[in-house]
Amino acid sequence: MTQSVVVQVGQCGNQVGCRFWDLALREHAAVNKKGIYDEALSSFFRNVDTRSGNNGPDIYKGKICSLKARALLIDMEEGVVNEILQGPLKDVFDSKQLITDVSGSGNNWAVGHKIYGCQYRENIVEKLRKTAEHCDCLQCFFIIHSMGGGTGSGLGTFVLNLLEEEFPEVYRFVTSVYPSGEDDVITSPYNSVLAMKELNEHADCVLPIENESLLEIVNKIHQMINSGKLGSTVKQNSLVTSSAGSAKTLQEKPFDAMNNIVANLLLNLTSSARFEGSLNMDLNEISMNLVPFPRLHYLVSSLTPLYTLADVNVPSRRLDQMFSDAFSRDHQLIQADPKHSLYLACALLVRGNVQVSDLRRNIERLKPSLHFVSWNQEGWKTGLCSVPPVGHSHSLLALANNTCVKPTFIELKDRFMKLYKKKAHLHHYLQIDGMEQSCFSEALFPVVCQ
Repeated sequence: MTQSVVVQVGQCGNQVGCRFWDLALREHAAVNKKGIYDEALSSFFRNVDTRSGNNGPDIYKGKICSLKARALLIDMEEGVVNEILQGPLKDVFDSKQLITDVSGSGNNWAVGHKIYGCQYRENIVEKLRKTAEHCDCLQCFFIIHSMGGGTGSGLGTFVLNLLEEEFPEVYRFVTSVYPSGEDDVITSPYNSVLAMKELNEHADCVLPIENESLLEIVNKIHQMINSGKLGSTVKQNSLVTSSAGSAKTLQEKPFDAMNNIVANLLLNLTSSARFEGSLNMDLNEISMNLVPFPRLHYLVSSLTPLYTLADVNVPSRRLDQMFSDAFSRDHQLIQADPKHSLYLACALLVRGNVQVSDLRRNIERLKPSLHFVSWNQEGWKTGLCSVPPVGHSHSLLALANNTCVKPTFIELKDRFMKLYKKKAHLHHYLQIDGMEQSCFSEALFPVVCQ
């Protein structure tokens, strides 16, 4: 069994990461009734003997003693990390795997990348190596960060570069949360474009997610609940839009529902690495089959069914409808319509009691309405994991290498140019050592060419 390490950077990265670990623990608890440390748990958790303190040895078999997340938490403001350490998950994180500062990056990519990157480089490398040493077969690093802030975009992409230098053979999957047009960070277009240059060059796969799409999904769910269309009984063991059923019930924060959707994407993405299935899909197979050219590695994701993710007791969507939904605009995690764009490749990761024949039947049914490039008409990759999400009979994650991602990049470029034409706020970046105006034009070129 392989292991993966999660590197969560910045406020957004740590908040999403916190939801991921909470939901992952609940998912494993629902399956692992005997409390035995097994291969499924080992993929993301160490089992540590803490009887002689937190530095005890790892235990590879037998009863669960103390689970520690294979994670590195980084933020240049300590507020969010301190909150996590005072919450119900405080014992899941190794105190030696935290890197924090107090002043933050001031919404400036250059501060995160150039100043904090250099300042904390050795510390980050040391902690990454320490985490890797606890893995028997390290397969993947998952980076979770936002594109609009200073730490997430700047230091997040600095860490990505370090991972390529230190662990060139280990896959680098990046979950990047893109800001909306109404973002309250004025410099977010600069930060996002500067970060994208690094993602283009150093990531194996990028899963772009737009805040606007997450907000629309959550609002739709709330509207359906309030209108009474879906009933109003909350499922206590559902995972996506509620924190109900977690270790300790805390007041839900404004972004928890949105963060849970991203966390659920990661749970489904890694389900084959954690559980058995008749058609397991390894993480390296995603990169191998969905990325035909090095820089075309942005994968548009969709989750379905949304209704059963809405914490309401409703009849499950018919299986065939679930497949249809995965290709509809309403279920995409970016503002895009893949059916009216061109597919380079597509992966379907199904969980629950679904047969290979169901998969093939639905692919054949949907094929005529989907446009694939001429040189990859059979560009499908499929995975079946027998363990469904908690409280659900089945679920589907679709990952599409599709040209529908282009409008997101064009809109980002347009917002960048509105500032850049006036050279607005540029001096905040240029006063940082190593930053020149050419950094902006060089960063913009690959975004325009996507």
